[in-house]
Amino acid sequence: MAIKIMANFFRRILSNIFKGKRNIKLGFYGPPNAGKTSLANRICKDFTGEEIGTVSKIPHETRNVQFKEQVEIIYNGKKMTFKMIDTPGIATKIDYEDFMKYKMKKADSKKRAKEATQGVIEAIKWLDDMDVVVVVLDATENPYNQVNITIIGNLAARKIPVLVVANKVDLRKADVKRIEAAFPEYEVVGISARYGKNLEEFYESLFKLAKKV
Repeated sequence: MAIKIMANFFRRILSNIFKGKRNIKLGFYGPPNAGKTSLANRICKDFTGEEIGTVSKIPHETRNVQFKEQVEIIYNGKKMTFKMIDTPGIATKIDYEDFMKYKMKKADSKKRAKEATQGVIEAIKWLDDMDVVVVVLDATENPYNQVNITIIGNLAARKIPVLVVANKVDLRKADVKRIEAAFPEYEVVGISARYGKNLEEFYESLFKLAKKV
């Protein structure tokens, strides 16, 4: 019994010593084509020189969880190390005919739909392994939909720290306040992943959130 108590004591000491130095698992979640991979790519390119994945106008370009280890982000004299995890877009319905609108062949569309469906399941499973999640939403789209509510609901149930990003503020139809109104319990940061707009506020909010882990 005494040995077990001492072991727990030293484990707590070591935990405090190395707190803040571990690889924080940072997941990027959101609906298809909201800009998850674009944001993850920009961060990885800025701090590692390499991108994490490819982007496309066709929905569900990312159909598998992809990650990059040991991404050291330096902001305002502070440094944190993250394991960046980019996940497939969450969708409640995936129809192969939607891909055919992008001039994809029927066989390819069916294959993509199957892979995208498997990717959604995989993304949800990975939630159990996340320390912090950035939910990326398209600021030009209506945030009041089943997909976004499903994502936020899953995160709230797991009590995972969340930062909501309203992406594509460079576009005329962007409305950050509408996203703030939809999810008032979370901090919302408006950015443009494509042009790197307002990333300083994003990093400030990310560091603040990661400290709670």
